[in-house]
Amino acid sequence: MKTITGLFDTYSDAEAAVYNLERAGIPSDDISIVSNNTDGRYDESNAAEGAGTGAGIGAAVGGTGGLLAGLGLLAIPGVGPVVAAGWLAATAVGAVAGAAVGGVTGGLIGALTDSGVPEADAHVYAEGVRRGGTLVTARVDEGRYAEADSILKQTNLVDPSARRQSYEQEGWTRFDPTLDPYAAAEIAEERNRYRQA
Repeated sequence: MKTITGLFDTYSDAEAAVYNLERAGIPSDDISIVSNNTDGRYDESNAAEGAGTGAGIGAAVGGTGGLLAGLGLLAIPGVGPVVAAGWLAATAVGAVAGAAVGGVTGGLIGALTDSGVPEADAHVYAEGVRRGGTLVTARVDEGRYAEADSILKQTNLVDPSARRQSYEQEGWTRFDPTLDPYAAAEIAEERNRYRQA
């Protein structure tokens, strides 16, 4: 199995990518999504119950509604509230079960790097979610990697190298979980900046 990962500036682009991966036959159990929820798009009434524990995230995935039916709420230090579903979220949260909340970010970056994502990209992805983005990750057979990559690229995928360069021009070096999460106004400004680029 290989891991394909994509960062999207909007939830709707990420949602389309997940839908297209599922439609192509990639099992929901092999797809994950982590999306900034600073805007409160999801709350306890429309996200999977108990997902913040990690077990709920994994248990919610694989239902008849596909991956997006299993969204659950959790908080990531430096990122703030997120909605998440899938193996990556369950692995990240499960890796730090019982640990201080500050460990969740290390769990996310660790889960990404353990699945084959370069550490430099993992930091860009975490920062991208902090700034309002959505991360989609899929485990695929090596023979389907090019197909999955093509699916992600069809839905406004962020180039991690270009985004890293943009962040570095602002003095950024790596994701820092001790920073305050972006507020809704900062996220809107960030999205507009890349919309204009």
